[in-house]
Amino acid sequence: MSSRVEWPSLEYETHRWIPASHASWGPRAEFDAAGTSYKSAVVPKIAGISPSVSPEARQAAETAETELTRFDAELGSRVAAFAPVLLRSEASSSSQIENLTASARAILSAELGLHRSHNADQIAANTYAMRAALDLATELSVESVKRLHAVLMESQPRHTPGRWREEPVWIGVRSDSPVGATYVAPHQKHIAELMADLAEFVNDLTVPPLISVAVGHAQFETIHPFSDGNGRVGRALSQAMLRHRGVTRNVAVPVSAGLLSDIEGYHTALDAYRNGEVAPIIHAFADASLRAVHNARQLVEEIDQIRQSWDQRLSARRHSNAWKLLDVLARCPVLNSAAAAEELGVKQPNVYPPMKALVDAGIVKSKAEHKLGPFWRSDEVLAAVDAFAERAGRRSGV
Repeated sequence: MSSRVEWPSLEYETHRWIPASHASWGPRAEFDAAGTSYKSAVVPKIAGISPSVSPEARQAAETAETELTRFDAELGSRVAAFAPVLLRSEASSSSQIENLTASARAILSAELGLHRSHNADQIAANTYAMRAALDLATELSVESVKRLHAVLMESQPRHTPGRWREEPVWIGVRSDSPVGATYVAPHQKHIAELMADLAEFVNDLTVPPLISVAVGHAQFETIHPFSDGNGRVGRALSQAMLRHRGVTRNVAVPVSAGLLSDIEGYHTALDAYRNGEVAPIIHAFADASLRAVHNARQLVEEIDQIRQSWDQRLSARRHSNAWKLLDVLARCPVLNSAAAAEELGVKQPNVYPPMKALVDAGIVKSKAEHKLGPFWRSDEVLAAVDAFAERAGRRSGV
């Protein structure tokens, strides 16, 4: 049972910093040998306590929960059609918060093995991590968080995928030293116990759902348990928490798209949390949820209109697999022969006739990629997804 208390703020402890490249001889040797000190956060444990929040913050959280659940229910019977698009939109928005951007076409092509953009590859990896987060929603544990990070950082072994960091991490203008940094995360020796405590907190069903998600996310970002990828893992974890608490059941509502429209407010709320204020991060998540639902509804409506227009344009025989591919393209607007064959349950050579029918109808365009064969794309759906991302990046009211 949680007890309601004022939220604890951070304390700090001093550590000595010796640069990895410090001089062993010469004029700098004596100076470098002395080292320099920095202060890292001492993060309080939060399991067993519930935030004492204002009526306004509580009402904002409840309103957002209602809207998230309503939108999720609206798509319940159409989950196969829209879950993949919304999942990718959430992953892309979360990545954009970290200044990782790419077009929908580049991201989807990267998922199919066409690697031309480092950013697109990383965003595709974030999509896999988001999917893993939802798969792990029934088990919010320390190990599930590690598995999520392992998926995200699989192609970046230097960041020890799935393992807690073993060095300091910080927010500041210098990349080579935590001295003078704006924020230095807790020393690595504290990570295991802090993450175990966080797992206990997010599994406490007495804390209201969206409040638990917002506070749990802020605590995770404060701990910063990995050497890289913390922001993306933390927002993927938020999706898992929403699913775990039953706020969503069918789709990943792109809450990160809502956060993206006010990144400064999001970061300010995280700073306030570290000073013992929980209301700002609760309001940030509540407002982001409302913005996300509004934006996602528009995306769904646009894709619906595109899909309906295809029925009027395709003139293939009714038993042709071209008709089946229309629904596939609405949720996955870039395909190669292998992906199309898997969707249709046919051998790869059998996808070319229906794809030609779609090209002839102006529904898709085809481009041959060296060694990978042809790729087909729906520019209409891709434009709708890119427009969603553009709207998410604009500051708006709720």
